[in-house]
Formats: sequence, C-alpha cells, structure tokens
Amino acid sequence: MRRRSRSRRALVLFAVACALCAVAAAGQNGVRARDDQRAARRGAVRSVTIPVVISVPPVRERGSEELRPVGLTVREDGEREEILATRSEAEHAPLYLAVFVQDDLIPPASNEIATLANFIRRLPEGSYVMVGYLRVGSVQIRQKFTSDLERAAKALRIPAGTPTAGPYNPYLSLVEGMRRFQSQPLGRRAVLAVTDGLDISRGVENSLASQSTDLQRAVGEAQRRGVAVYSIFTPTANTSNNLTLVGNAQGALARLSDETGGRAFFQGTGAPVSFDPFLRELSDRLDKQIALTYLSTHADKGFHKINLEAALEGTQLAYPAGYTRK
Repeated sequence: MRRRSRSRRALVLFAVACALCAVAAAGQNGVRARDDQRAARRGAVRSVTIPVVISVPPVRERGSEELRPVGLTVREDGEREEILATRSEAEHAPLYLAVFVQDDLIPPASNEIATLANFIRRLPEGSYVMVGYLRVGSVQIRQKFTSDLERAAKALRIPAGTPTAGPYNPYLSLVEGMRRFQSQPLGRRAVLAVTDGLDISRGVENSLASQSTDLQRAVGEAQRRGVAVYSIFTPTANTSNNLTLVGNAQGALARLSDETGGRAFFQGTGAPVSFDPFLRELSDRLDKQIALTYLSTHADKGFHKINLEAALEGTQLAYPAGYTRK
C-alpha cells in the first residue's frame, strides 16, 4: 500500500511539474511574440510630413498677433507620436504651390487672371510655383515648378471657356497634377484650384461629396503627398444655372479642402465678383503654414487618422485628416 501511495504521489508531482513547464513555456512564447511584434513595429516606423496652418490668438497687451510657442502634440490613430521637426518659411522651408485653372470656366473668370498673376508675384521670395489648366483628358502644364515668380505669373492665360475644353471631371486632373510634387522636396506644399468642383462623370448622384470616387482619390493623393488644397468655386456652363449641382460641387470642394488642411472659398452660388479677398486670406494662411514631420509607428495598411493639439489656448490649427498607407 505504501509503495502504491508513493507511486501515485510521484505521478502527481510529475504531472504538476509538466504543467508548470508548459505554463512557463507559454509565457516565454507570449513574451517572444510581444517582443517580435514590438520589433516589427519599430522596423516599420517612418516619418510623415504634413502641412499645418497655425493661427495663434492675438497678444492683448500688444494688440497684435505674433509667432509664439504653441506646444504642438500629434497623435496618429489615437496614439501620441514623436515630432521630429517643424519647419517654417523662416527656417528655409520654401513654399511649393501649384495653381490649377479649369479651362471651361464661364467668361467672368477671365477678368480674374490678372488678379491671380499679381497674387503669384507677391508670394515670398524663394517660393516655387507651377501653373496648369484642368482640361479634357489631362492637365496641361504651362509652367513647371519655378522660383521665377514673374515667369510663373506670365504662364497664366484666359480660360478657353467652352464646354469642350473642360475636363472629364476636375478631380482626375487634380490627381494627375498633384503627382508633379513627386520630384519636389518634402515641405510646405499647397494647391490652388480654380474650378467648379463638379463631377458628373458617373451621373448627377456622383456629384455628391459622399459619392464621388474621383474626389476621394484626389483627397487621398493630396494627403499622401502632404499637399493642402485650396479652392475657389467658379461656375462653368454645367453649374451656372443649377442650384442643386452648385450645392453638390461646393460641398465636394469643401470636403477636398477640409480633409487636406486647406480652405474652400465661395461667394454665394455664382461667380465671385473678385478673387482678391480670397487671395488675401490665402496669402495669410500660407504665411502661417509650417511643415510638420513626425515619426509614425503604425505599420498597418489603410487609413491612419491624424489629430493635432496645441497647448497655447485659443490656437487654431488646419491640417489633413490623415493619410492612407499602402
């Protein structure tokens, strides 16, 4: 009986020991798995550069607005990320601006070409400008990126103003135009699009901001390349007398600008009397634009949401909603 009892105890102890070994091994495997995940995550980190417009509240005691430390914090997908650099014009980060004009705008737009040209001439020295026209089938580049602002201003011409000159839809042409940023250094990037913003290539329903596939492509292209898109709504023959289409087109432009850190400018439902007020505000915003570079630790493909906060109370920030990693 004693021998049987000892044998049973030995078997029980052996079983317990095996179980403990299994638990320990599982724990080590779990630790290894976590370590592997962390290592993979570290190996997938990369820098992301986005355009940010910083508007600080006025200094009451001086009655003016000045550049002050705002204490930026950046989060990607809810997790705080490390800021590597913030570069402004004063820190040798020149502006790269592409100006695109839709070629089938109604005749009143012709009166604003001189206003656009003067806007280009007044840009800070060292800025680079590209000029193109959104046309049927593609974008016509009349001037590649150049720091010769006078040359860029002279590249502007009066729009053709005929429906046959218009693009298939403006967003496909914008995507093609934004690819020209590929050969330019990362930094302060922006697009000014003078367009009706209407995409009826797949029917009227497709002109809604939530339905246009090519609008989404334009948003994604701008976010991926760190380009803030500013737009001035100007009618074409398609939108000059149709309030439904005007509303859809303006909604699409608002989405394009909001999700890329830009601004959409409208003057009611018709052609603007003058571009000048819009261009003055645009100049002010571009003066306040910085290029912010941070370290992204999210390796997953798909959309990654960006959120910025400023420690300085009252600071207003304009930046892209996120980007898509392929």
